[in-house]
Amino acid sequence: MTPEHDSPEHRRHPAVIATAVALPVALLVGVIVAAVTVAGESTRSPEALGPVDAPSAESADCNTLLDALPESLGDYSRAELVDPAPAGARAYAPEDEESDAIVLRCGLPRPLGFDVASSLQVINGVQWFEASGAESGIEASTWYTVDRPVYTALTIPNGSGPTPLQDASDSISSALPQTPLDPAPLQ
Repeated sequence: MTPEHDSPEHRRHPAVIATAVALPVALLVGVIVAAVTVAGESTRSPEALGPVDAPSAESADCNTLLDALPESLGDYSRAELVDPAPAGARAYAPEDEESDAIVLRCGLPRPLGFDVASSLQVINGVQWFEASGAESGIEASTWYTVDRPVYTALTIPNGSGPTPLQDASDSISSALPQTPLDPAPLQ
């Protein structure tokens, strides 16, 4: 170094040097923490869904609906499915490992029990037929859309609240047109 750089007017104050080193380090640490937080890989295992009769699962209507579904239904986030995943299916899982997932299946045949005497629920413009699992000892209900071009089932664990069904209804009503009901006749 030349003597002119050693003069007091050219020397950097230690606090300035420390700040110049600390700021980039703090920024790098912040970026790493943000990346890990955003990536936040789930520790939940992929959901395994067995095959069901879904003759229209690969239809244009089901593809349109699946594309319109949100990333979450209430407190349940979209879950990965075990390969090979069935066509026309989505799963939404809660944060904890212990609770059951919500399962949506599109392209099903008319649900058993849906006839001209069935009671329906209208949720956000979508007509649903509920098949409770209580009679079979299952702690979930399956709700079927009955006023769209394809039947869609949403199986929701008991205690999930109304929000998943409301969120699904919003997506269904925006993706698929309403159609006349086609219940089975009374037997």
